Amino acid sequence: MNFNPDELKVLHLPEEGRFEIRADGQTAVLTYALKDGVITFSHTGVPPALEGRGIGSRLAKAGLEHAREKGYRVRPLCSFVEGYIERHPEYQDLLD
Repeated sequence: MNFNPDELKVLHLPEEGRFEIRADGQTAVLTYALKDGVITFSHTGVPPALEGRGIGSRLAKAGLEHAREKGYRVRPLCSFVEGYIERHPEYQDLLD
């Protein structure tokens, strides 16, 4: 369980509507739905063994950067992503 979260790869699985990070045999996810140019982030799930290491934030950032790159508006139904946007005002302009 000794790793640097910044070195973990964020995988984007558009066919499953999720971003994920795999570490120590566990998988953390950020799920979303895309409709009419609006990406709705519905859930961030980080297994207890991986909590507190910035993995949820890595997922949120990856999702928001993807939205910006594609020109999507963002609807954060997930309270974690909503809180991330509040702490990182550079993403406020993406809100739907």
